[in-house]
Amino acid sequence: MQIELRFFASVREQLGTAQEAAMVPETVRTVGDVRRWLAQRGPVWGETLAEGRALRMALDHQVVPADTALHEGCEVAFFPPVTGG
Repeated sequence: MQIELRFFASVREQLGTAQEAAMVPETVRTVGDVRRWLAQRGPVWGETLAEGRALRMALDHQVVPADTALHEGCEVAFFPPVTGG
């Protein structure tokens, strides 16, 4: 399945990329699966997208839980939690 990836704020800075198109394997079916799949790319990816790290995920511009299913051509975004003051 072909998806679009977007990375924002400190996630973008740590990974050194803002966006990319990706062909995910058949085993990648949810937003959480994308996170785990990307974390396997190497140390920086693993640290930035680690399971225990506070990170928001969105599917097609809506914040969603990790078990949200993907669909062909969707956009998956990763960004840090926003705090206000």
